[in-house]
Amino acid sequence: MTPLILLADDKKSAAVTDWSARIGWLVGLALFVALVYWLMREGWKWRGTLQGDLPELPSAPDDLGAARLTMSGRYHGSTTAGQWLDRIVARGLGSRSRVELTLTDAGLDVVRPGATDFFIPAAALREALLGKGIAGKVLTEGGLLVVTWQHGDRLIDSGFRSDHAAEHTEWVDTLNSMIKTPSTEGAER
Repeated sequence: MTPLILLADDKKSAAVTDWSARIGWLVGLALFVALVYWLMREGWKWRGTLQGDLPELPSAPDDLGAARLTMSGRYHGSTTAGQWLDRIVARGLGSRSRVELTLTDAGLDVVRPGATDFFIPAAALREALLGKGIAGKVLTEGGLLVVTWQHGDRLIDSGFRSDHAAEHTEWVDTLNSMIKTPSTEGAER
């Protein structure tokens, strides 16, 4: 029995917390997080500077005409055509936002609350397809409406996701039928 009594006598209180070391680690961690955030922000600004040759985005004409299709959803970003990870940040194209799309015979009107609106003239439209990813956003197959368009000397892919994904197929069909030129229509017959 004596060993049990001795074990009970050996209990010690918990070590006192060294608050100065703990606060030092927390301050160091906060400074590290702030540095990483600052570097990401500088990288974003640097990318925008590199893409500074991108012309101003066209704005919608006063008379768009009758709407062929409308869609509300999300704008996920724009990239260099065919390069789904090469995000374009110049002219506000890198900002994700809500979007209201209106397709007319004049072109595609992109209205983004809280971000820069732009207009894609019908003559600038090149292709529409169903994709699964753009600039850091990956969705299920066919979950993204990707519109390829010409702006200045660049081909740009812009990614949109409708609130009702079933609309994407109708948009692809309608956009691609608008894009066909008389010379390609004659060749298909």
